[in-house]
Formats: sequence, structure tokens, C-alpha cells
Amino acid sequence: MHDVPELPAWLAALLPLRRRASVLADGSQIHCIDHGEADAPVVLLLHGNPTWSFLWREVIARLPGLRCVAPDLLGFGLSSRIALHEHSVERHVDALAELVEALGLRRFVLVGQDWGGALGPVLAARMPERVAGVVLGNTSVVLPPRPRGTWFHRFARTPVVSDLAFRGLGFPQNALWVAQGDRRSIRGPVARAYRWPLRHLSDRSGPLALARMVPDSLEHPSIAPLRRGEAWLQEFVTGGGPLALVWGERDPILGRALARHERAFPTASVTRTRAGHFLQEEVPEALAAAIREVADRAGLR
Repeated sequence: MHDVPELPAWLAALLPLRRRASVLADGSQIHCIDHGEADAPVVLLLHGNPTWSFLWREVIARLPGLRCVAPDLLGFGLSSRIALHEHSVERHVDALAELVEALGLRRFVLVGQDWGGALGPVLAARMPERVAGVVLGNTSVVLPPRPRGTWFHRFARTPVVSDLAFRGLGFPQNALWVAQGDRRSIRGPVARAYRWPLRHLSDRSGPLALARMVPDSLEHPSIAPLRRGEAWLQEFVTGGGPLALVWGERDPILGRALARHERAFPTASVTRTRAGHFLQEEVPEALAAAIREVADRAGLR
């Protein structure tokens, strides 16, 4: 473990949680929130695009008595940057699996939103004995029969223009509020906190890379690992594993994806909200309640 990077005072005040950094075998560094007693039941919280562990702070604040581990994916937050071409489902899952081993996380509730929800089951398929329960929100584990992505993902594949927008102008960090049910939920210092990590780094390729990782056909390289994650989750739930779905139905990106997840997992508990894409900023209490419920059903508390 290495010393964690310092935060400016204004950001430290918004993120008053314990943090740590772990160096992986290849020399890259994973930064994460690791808050709670070391021997408490563990919750592993995975963010998506284009956020970082800051996204989970209000959820973690509502989970006393649990150890909450929220890593920054490579290329995001305070974790090491990797080149645009290095981003892949397997690369991110490799890093997460190594972090789980380094922290000694033996049994945990897996929580994911956006790409975090998609990467989580792929990680679980590698270490199924460690996952006690799953909570998903505004994500896509169940792939559509004809993957195309949204306008956002198609724009990310537009030559030159997408590089300029993502890497040069800081898109979409400068406009996260657009995807919210309550657009006031990402304003002022909160909006600044999401922009802050990329403003101080020369490599801003992470958000563009993850947008391009979304499959636009059945031949896309993300399909095979994502199918493994989907198959694992289906087996987990069929075997009685607890699953909760918490959705923001005003999410313009993944709001409609709830329907196919309900069909695939009819025994899952479902919480519908009027939140947008980053529901952690609008309904953290709903996510925290689902996590506590799943932890209880899994016998962790």
C-alpha cells in the first residue's frame, strides 16, 4: 500500500472518508475509498463512466457498520492512467481482481452502476466464492439482442470530433447534470469534484475509452467477457443468490434497460425511482437500503 494523494481542502470536505492506494503487479496504482472497520462485512462499490469513487460518498455515509471499498477504475479518479488502446473489459477486471486479493476481501456484496455494474459480474465469474450478494443500478448486465449503444456511444466512435470533445474539452464531465432527473443534483462543488481529477492530468482518454467499450455489434471485443458476466449472474440468482435492482427511470441512457433485467431476473427485488443516470446523487438512501437488504439476506450482518 502507498500513500494516498492529497485532496484540496474543498474536495476533502466533501469526501471525509478513509482512502488508500494499492500498487498492482504492473506498477499501476489503484486508488480507493476503504471506509469502515477492517473486520466489518464488506461492500465493494464499482463506479462507471465518467465518474470516480467520489460518486459513492453519500451511499457510504448511510452504511454504518459496513466496510465500504470503492475503487477508482484505471484511467479515472486518482488511479493510474492507461493508454486509450489498453482499456478493455479484461484489463479493468484484471486490476479489480488484483485489488480484491491485495485487500483480502473474502466475501462481499458487489454493487455496480453503469460500467461498474457490467464489470462486476465479470469479476464475480473469476472469484464466485467471494460474492455474497449483488446490487445493480442503471447498468447493462443483460445485453440487448442487437447491441448498438446510444447516441452518446455512437458519438464516441466519430473520428476526430470525439477525441476533441472527450480528451480536449472534458466531455462529458462538464455536463453530467444533463443525465439527471433532478438537474440540481450535480451542481456547484459536486460538479467541480467530478471534473477535478481530469483537469490536473494530461491523459483524459478514460471516458472516451469506456464509451467505445460499449458493444455496437455482436462482434465487439467486449461481448465475450460481458456474456460470461451475464451467465454468472444468471447462475447466481438461479441458485438463490440475492439480487437487488435500484433504477432511475429518468435516466436517458439506461432507464429503459430495467425492463430486460426484470425479465431476466424475476426474483430480484426492484426499487424504481425518479432519479436520472447518477442515482447516487439523487437517491443514495434507496441504494443504501438495497445494500443492507442484500447483506442481510446473504447473512453478512
